[in-house]
Amino acid sequence: MNTARWQQLRLKVLLRDRYVCQQTGVLLIGKNHAPDSPVVDHKVPHRGDPDLFWDEGNLQSVSKAWHDSVKQSVEKRGEVWRKSDAKSRG
Repeated sequence: MNTARWQQLRLKVLLRDRYVCQQTGVLLIGKNHAPDSPVVDHKVPHRGDPDLFWDEGNLQSVSKAWHDSVKQSVEKRGEVWRKSDAKSRG
């Protein structure tokens, strides 16, 4: 989604999180498709629910690398990522 409303909310989340990946601690300074570029991620997949989609508390700043690897693999299995999952993965 690339509406003005989304861009405004996205920037608000990135500023709130100080452009730091909330999963890895990486500084999100990359551009375009760089591994350290910022992605605003829905913690719980919204699956078309507009309330969940626009819920700022359901959003986090993450790196493109983390989002496209860890988060996507979890969601493809039909699961929801929880930060505690990282500890169980070693």
